[in-house]
Amino acid sequence: MSAPTAHPEPLTVACLCAGWCVACQAYAATFAQVAQAHPDVRFAWIDIEDHSDALGDEALDIENFPTLLVLKGQAPRPLFLGTVMPHAGTLERMVQAAQAGSLDSATVRTALAGPVAALAAAHQVQGADTPAP
Repeated sequence: MSAPTAHPEPLTVACLCAGWCVACQAYAATFAQVAQAHPDVRFAWIDIEDHSDALGDEALDIENFPTLLVLKGQAPRPLFLGTVMPHAGTLERMVQAAQAGSLDSATVRTALAGPVAALAAAHQVQGADTPAP
């Protein structure tokens, strides 16, 4: 008898952005392309100004864009929160590290984990042809 296959914990990658941000606008297509390459990962594009009520005060601490929040698990725990270079390779390496378990960081603590996970369910990026919200 073979051992049951363990199901990997769900991974969520959220880009916290602002509609006025030129860097975010330029990054939207890249983010969608990487999302399309990883159908097993939930990617979400979340405008922190449009969703400030749901995100609370911690969203006000985001000062640079694009900012990524990487979450893992059903009860999401944050693995990464920070500004990144808006390049596909950077995002791709981050996703691969999170999937491999090498992005786990006990130092990342954020009250945004729950609200972002909830918003991600409603703002999931489906693919490269998805218009930027």
